Amino acid sequence: MNERRIVTFGELLLRFSKPDQQRLTQGGIFTNQFGGSEANVAVSLATLGDHVEYITRLPQNAIGQAGVLRLQELGVDCSRVVYGGQRIGTYYFEPPAGMRAAKVIYDRAHSAYSELEPGMIDWREILKGASVLHVSGITAAISQNAANATFEALDIADELGVKVAFDINYRKNLWRYGADPRQTLCRMLGRCDIMFGDAIEFEFLSGRHQPPFTATSSDFKMQMDEYGEWFDELHRDFPRCQHWLMGMRNIVNSHHHTLTALLWTGGKLMEAPIMNIPDVIDPVGVGDAFMAGFLHAMGQWPDDRRRQLNYSLAAAALKCTVPGDFNLATDDEVEALLADESLW
Repeated sequence: MNERRIVTFGELLLRFSKPDQQRLTQGGIFTNQFGGSEANVAVSLATLGDHVEYITRLPQNAIGQAGVLRLQELGVDCSRVVYGGQRIGTYYFEPPAGMRAAKVIYDRAHSAYSELEPGMIDWREILKGASVLHVSGITAAISQNAANATFEALDIADELGVKVAFDINYRKNLWRYGADPRQTLCRMLGRCDIMFGDAIEFEFLSGRHQPPFTATSSDFKMQMDEYGEWFDELHRDFPRCQHWLMGMRNIVNSHHHTLTALLWTGGKLMEAPIMNIPDVIDPVGVGDAFMAGFLHAMGQWPDDRRRQLNYSLAAAALKCTVPGDFNLATDDEVEALLADESLW
């Protein structure tokens, strides 16, 4: 196992779906599994071989215990999860089918995590000796208390010299407590060293339109000069962040996606190959797989930007084949995909 310790922070969710791609209005049976962006990153990192600790707040009941047990089963350290509140946050997911888009309905009001407050988590003890703290826009989107707790964690990470990895994770439907999402997310971006987002999220934060990614095959040509100008401008606005990873996905139809990524670091922009994925099983958590793959690769090959970029893309592509929120692709499987020269 990698000796680095990565800490992820966010809300663990219980996901409900209907079987066999039924709509939420059909049938009488729901299936369920645990997920949530930051937990997804934690599981993926643990599966790839990293030492990762997940921090959240859960109710002290059987559902909260079940969530912790599932994460522990997958190799995530949950020893400093805090407990309180009455319920776990949930979401209902209707999978895409043919021309029908996916649908998500959140039920997170008054969850244990939403009632988290600064001082409930001993961040100095948790972050002592950590290499990276990973947070996302969702950690601050749930409630003002959760946002305050997120910035408390960022303050202490700075104090202890811990690198901060930030996923924009803009979810419009979550920002209901009165905060300005763009302003809050920009505050977080200004505090990070490594960041990830998709092209739409980058556009939201920057206020600048990006060249469209409309690839239907691996032959698509990227407008690299225009992207380079865009990243240079972003870095001038947020000079602390040294590594900018942008995942790009075109949904040709519900089961056919194309996927690529751009990495800006050290004033240089590079592009990954375009992956053509004709048999997508589950689109949830692909961005989290990108972030986890990149953090893992940064630890394994700190000076090889090309490998970091391609590894993150391969991890994300494999997530498309795994049902549920969690990416269970192993390091050996990612390496095997990287070794397939027909894809690269």
